[in-house]
Amino acid sequence: MEEKLSTSRDFDFETGRWNVRHRRLKERLTGCREWEEFQGTSETRAVLGGNGNVEDNLLNFPGGAYRAIALRSFDPASGTWAIWWLSANAPHQLDVPVVGRFEDGTGSFFAEDTLRGEPVSIRFLWLQTDTETPRWEQAMSRDGGKTWETNWTMDFTRA
Repeated sequence: MEEKLSTSRDFDFETGRWNVRHRRLKERLTGCREWEEFQGTSETRAVLGGNGNVEDNLLNFPGGAYRAIALRSFDPASGTWAIWWLSANAPHQLDVPVVGRFEDGTGSFFAEDTLRGEPVSIRFLWLQTDTETPRWEQAMSRDGGKTWETNWTMDFTRA
């Protein structure tokens, strides 16, 4: 029988202040191969007694800076995390949550959403979480996850 956790420490690696190097495809799911790179900062703190956290981001896009947060919560009953994105560009709209878990130091999170009115699968990966340089990747799929296009990466270094 699998033991259920009452408190998760999966995201403890991200607590604190970070410098972030962003790399993002200019267009998603169009065959675009042109990337834009920009800097940002991030600060993460625990909430919900350790079963959640808030990541406050400043993204210095080439077209101008803006703020956004990632809001995460852990469900001890299912052993899964949900992650929502809230942007200052759409302050009354939480994105569809990606849901998943960590296994062997890698976090894998999935959701079904739409892009330009078409259904897409979304995948977030947290990689290298046991190092001083964790990485987040976002990918999308039009074929239910058979193939993925990575369209955004974030490389973190301690501030």
